[in-house]
Parts: sequence; C-alpha cells; structure tokens
Amino acid sequence: MGLLDRIASPQDVRRLTTHQVGALADEIRAFLVDQVSRTGGHLGPNLGVVELSIALHRVFDSPRDTIVFDTGHQAYVHKLLTGRQDFSALRRRGGMSGYPSRSESEHDVVENSHASTALSWADGIAKARQLRGETDRHTVAVIGDGALTGGMAWEALNNIAAGVDRRLVVVVNDNGRSYAPTIGGLAQHLDALRTTQGYESVLSWGKSTLRRSGPPGRLAYEALHGLKKGIKDVVAPQGMFEDLGLKYVGPVDGHDEQAVEHALRRARAFGGPVIVHVITEKGRGYTPAEEDVADRFHAVGKIHPETGLPLAPSRFGWTSVFADEIVRVGRRRPDVVAITAAMLQPVGLAPFAAEFPERVFDVGIAEQHAATSAAGMAFAGLHPVVAVYATFLNRAFDQVLMDVALHRAGVTFVLDRAGITGDDGASHNGMWDLAMLSIVPGLRLAAPRDEPTLRAALRQAVDVDDAPTVVRYPKGSMGDPVPALEDVDGVDVLARHAGDPTRVLVVGIGSMVGTALAVGELLAAHGATVTVVDPRWALPVPASLVKLAGEHDHVVTLEDGLVDGGVGALLGQRAREANVTAPVQSFGVPAAFLQHASRDELVDELRLGPHDVAADVLTALHARG
Repeated sequence: MGLLDRIASPQDVRRLTTHQVGALADEIRAFLVDQVSRTGGHLGPNLGVVELSIALHRVFDSPRDTIVFDTGHQAYVHKLLTGRQDFSALRRRGGMSGYPSRSESEHDVVENSHASTALSWADGIAKARQLRGETDRHTVAVIGDGALTGGMAWEALNNIAAGVDRRLVVVVNDNGRSYAPTIGGLAQHLDALRTTQGYESVLSWGKSTLRRSGPPGRLAYEALHGLKKGIKDVVAPQGMFEDLGLKYVGPVDGHDEQAVEHALRRARAFGGPVIVHVITEKGRGYTPAEEDVADRFHAVGKIHPETGLPLAPSRFGWTSVFADEIVRVGRRRPDVVAITAAMLQPVGLAPFAAEFPERVFDVGIAEQHAATSAAGMAFAGLHPVVAVYATFLNRAFDQVLMDVALHRAGVTFVLDRAGITGDDGASHNGMWDLAMLSIVPGLRLAAPRDEPTLRAALRQAVDVDDAPTVVRYPKGSMGDPVPALEDVDGVDVLARHAGDPTRVLVVGIGSMVGTALAVGELLAAHGATVTVVDPRWALPVPASLVKLAGEHDHVVTLEDGLVDGGVGALLGQRAREANVTAPVQSFGVPAAFLQHASRDELVDELRLGPHDVAADVLTALHARG
C-alpha cells in the first residue's frame, strides 16, 4: 500500500513526516498522469500544485478553515488529499466533477469555474467569520497569476486590504500562465518579484564590503540603508501589494514543500490579510508537459501517458474552421482585429496572431474590458472580433448592452462552445447566450449549422459596422455540410416532406439542425406534411420565418439554449403579434444548472433527441385533433 492509499482526510496528511511528504508528492504526480490520461481533464494545472496543495492541508484545518480555489481546475490534488481517490469516472455522469463540488465534499466551497472570483468569496467568508466571532478560523484563497488579470480580483483585493484583523490568506499561484502565458502589467510585476533572490545576495555583498572597510560611521549606515531600499525598489517591488495594506510573503519556491509550509505558517500567524506569492511550474514532473510551449496539457482528452499524444483526433472542428476563416478575413480586411481573454489557442486565434501579431490583443481574463475596449476600437475605425467561450460572455453582458449596443458599435462576438457542452459541468454549458442576447437592441446573431454557413456568417458579421453581431457554434466535431433546397428571404429550406393536410414547420437552430431534420423525417413517417428550415441568422427573428409560420398549422423549434426567452419563445411572440394562429411548440434547455455528463447524455435527459421530440409533437398534434 502506497502513502496515497492511506490518505482519507487532511488529518492523515498532517501526520506525515517530511520524508513521507516528498514521497507522497511523487505518488500523486504518477497517479494524476495515469488517471487523467485515461479520462481526460486538467492535467498541467494539477501537476503544478502538488506541493502547494499538500502544504495547504498541513498548515490549515479544512473544512474548519475554508480553502477557496479560484477557477477550480487545479483542485484534483485537493480532492485526493480530502479522501476522493476514485478518478475512474472523472468528469463523467455519476463520477467526480472536474471542479470543486459541494455535493462531493464538505471541503469544497466554490463550484463556479469562472475565474477571478475566489478573492471575493474569501472576503465575504472572512467578514462573516469576523462578525460571528469565529476569530480562530482562517480563510484561504488560492488564485493564479492569470486570474489576477481579472478586474474582479482587484476589486476584492481593495476590500480585503481594509480588513486589517481578518484572518485571510491569499495564495498567488504564479506559473506565468493561465491557458497561455500571462500578459500585461501584472505579469511584468510578478516577473520582477521573482528576482528577489538577487536582492538578498546584493544586500549581503554590501554588508560584507562595509565589514571589510572597518567600523562603519553614520554615513556608511545611511549608504547601506539606501542600498537596501534601492535594491528592494528595483528587484522586489512588492510595494504594490503592501501599499494596499497587505502583508507580502515571498516569492517562495512552490515545489519546495517545506518552504511553502513555512511561508503559510508565517501567514497564518500574522492575524491579518497576507499575500503569499508561490512560484510553480505548470505540468511539473511530466516531461511532455514541461517541454510543451503551447500549453496543450492545460486540459487534455485521453492521451498516451508516456508520450502525451492524444489517443483520438482533435474534436474541435468548429474552432478550426473559425481559425482558418478569420485569417482569410484578416487578409481581406486590414481593419479587422482580434481580441481574446487569455485564450488565444482554445478559441482558435493562434493562426491569426501568427500572421497578424500586431492585430491581436490578449487582455487577460477580463471579458468586461474586452467588450468595452472593442467598442473603443470600433469608434476609432477598426472592426474588432472578440472570441470567447459562450459561457464567459455572461460576464460582459452589461458591456455588450451599454457600451457596444447602445453606441451602435460594429463589434463581432464569436462564441465558441455554445449550447450544451457537458463534461465541465454547470458553469461551462454555453446555454445562456440566445436568451440573454435576445434582449439587446440591434444585436444580430447567427447560429451556423455547418462549415459553409460558419464561414459565410463570419464574413457577413464583420461587414456590419453599425451594431453588434454574434456568431455562435458548439463544441465538438463538425458534421457534413447540409445544403439548402432553397432560400426564402434569408431562411434556408432544408427538407420538404409531402403528406396529409396537417402542415408542420420544424425550425432548427445551429447545432440542432441535424435533430430537426431527423424529427421532420419521423413526423413525415406518421403522415404529416413537413417543412424543415434553418434561419441561420436567428436574432432578431426574421420576418420571413414568421411568414413561414403563418403558412403552417403547427410550428416546432429546436435550440440548445434556454427554452424560456429563447428563439422559439420569440418566434411565438412575433407570430402572435402577426396574428398567426399556428401554435409554436418550443424545445430547448430548461432554466436549470446541468450537472456534468456527456452532451449526448444531457440531450437524452432533457428529451431533446429526435424520437422524444417527435413523440411530443405527435402528442400535441393528436390533442389538437
């Protein structure tokens, strides 16, 4: 039995000897490579926080002391140390979540995997502890240098600094990366902090020089003081934190468990807010990850554990098509620029950056800033393309509404992983955008169904210079093209089935077009006359789609966004306003948080598969008589 097998709780971690701690770290790394290579998941971030996680649980008493992980993708080691060692179904239905989960353990606090939130959580928890008189309980926030690029983190730091007697420790896990190398002034500041080793060595040289020159007088002492201050200002500018009123400890070698533990004990004993700056290496101990410059091991699918090579081809066909088309657009349009929120590679902007480096702006994990900065670029004569995951646009809704749309700014938002994504759980499903963006005046949204419509939608979107445009597409592989039989004023007719007098219009939105076609065939098999269409530009609801609804007896809509307030609901509203009598039966995602499972499993659970939809439609038709 190895050491890891004996760890059932943090108490077991605290009982280990120094020698056993090192052996445990080695076991954990081997375990992570072996298990995550089988299931897929966030490998690199967790390999980088092994010693840090062990030190946290040796110094603090979770769950009495609260440990909050920002984003949470680096919590696998935390899970192992709190008794969760069955990784066989990681990120699968019924198995362990890829993020902290309250339903799994009392040691988990924040389930939301959106970055830059942990400091606000910690601030709130620490305030509550203080008001309740629980002065012997500590709150710890673990946040990466990448997440510190988010404005919300700095709002929290400003408030944390005011709580001089609150027992709150902020651990900055500094690996110079989020999904990609951390950028901006903060990154440069942390780079400078990493050079503090030079401060101590130069100061020692100054002291030894004074000793050799004989008994120092006042002038020599003043010179030494000036040397100390000058060096500190140059190579250890931790004053940025200390000027806020935050005690600063570090930088500390994050892979020296004893050093990290010592720093955390100092912070714990301080009695007020403390920053502990820990330097770690993402992918530590796994050669393929250490040697990878593109950060392919941040999140992996199933891989060969020895080589790190994927066992199956990349599944992100939609992103690849966008990556190719945005480069083509960039060659044609020198005014088109790209903005990303610390996700250059995942959203497909790396090829654009390689060809047009001066036209790409990585703003860090700051979606709000991305949107408003884009509005400014549009005002100054450019056409910005902001590429983010659909779920992360939620964070910038106010900016989309009040900075972009209100000012009729020509900005294109490209939403990757829109709709049901599955494996990463509730916070990563991109199911909110259709309903959320439907209330933005002037905004136009395209939901392409295949490669040709994606390429066309992007070209059309960047040609709009007086309103925001959105192009959304799903996670996963791209199917074969679905040609249109005809175009009815911008709405593609994809299939017609002749049958009895009952005429049914089936409307598929984006990735649900394939389901719509299958539903059409099933309804036709039961005798209905069916027309299957795709509006392509789903928002605002096209007038031609309302007209088509008026030419049918029953309308069915299918979307992978919220059914309440979604495209189907809007079509029903527009149809009623146009005195269309055909009922609109809408299918989509309920207003609920979907737990982690595969997309197919969630589709089945939500009864969004072709057979379930067709059955519900037939029931509605029979009820009408």
